[in-house]
Amino acid sequence: MGYNYSTYSTALQTMIASVNPDASFTTILPFIITDAEQRIYRELNLLATDVRDYSTVLTTSVRNAAVSNDFYVVNQINVLTPSGSDATTGTRVPLTLATPEMVDMFWPGNTTTGVPEIFGMIDQWNLVLGPSPDAAYTLEVIGTQRPETLSATNPNTFLTDYLPDLFFAASMVFASGYMRNWGTMSSDPQMGTSWEAHYQALKASAETEEATKFFAGASWTPRRLYPTAQPQRG
Repeated sequence: MGYNYSTYSTALQTMIASVNPDASFTTILPFIITDAEQRIYRELNLLATDVRDYSTVLTTSVRNAAVSNDFYVVNQINVLTPSGSDATTGTRVPLTLATPEMVDMFWPGNTTTGVPEIFGMIDQWNLVLGPSPDAAYTLEVIGTQRPETLSATNPNTFLTDYLPDLFFAASMVFASGYMRNWGTMSSDPQMGTSWEAHYQALKASAETEEATKFFAGASWTPRRLYPTAQPQRG
């Protein structure tokens, strides 16, 4: 069973023995959520966070372009041809990743134009193309974006629906610090360590499951590796 914002908040309050209402808990809750979400999104390569974006339109004879600032990681870029076409009508021309130095070597300026073939990342959101576009092509940018955080106005997320146990364990690691249960005379000085160990065990199982979504399971299939199945079937 998953959580929504209300049931998650109630369960967390119950677990840390917080009274209701508790102004301190209300203040710290957004920080608990942020810490848990960001940790999981960074540590697990979740297929659910992959996004295709079409907001970048190239400028003719300008070799620089910028992708959406919502991207944390850019995995792939395609040019949609002909100019003016969209995701349903265009033909995708995959761009090959290169270094900015390589782009500068082969296409040092804007005089040579055509359908871009390679791109180099200047920083997290800006790239340089070679050759410079000969028309206003739309880019299909594929990469990782952070989903909207859990809140009263966004009561369900992928984590609360599909990884509720992992999300709750990550929340309790941060919440243990909020409770300040660290001293030798505290009721449970090992609380934070215990929740961290529980989180790591859950993360390992989630990582195995997530790998199968990318066809990165046994023998590069959407199957898990079963120790009793020798040799592998797949």
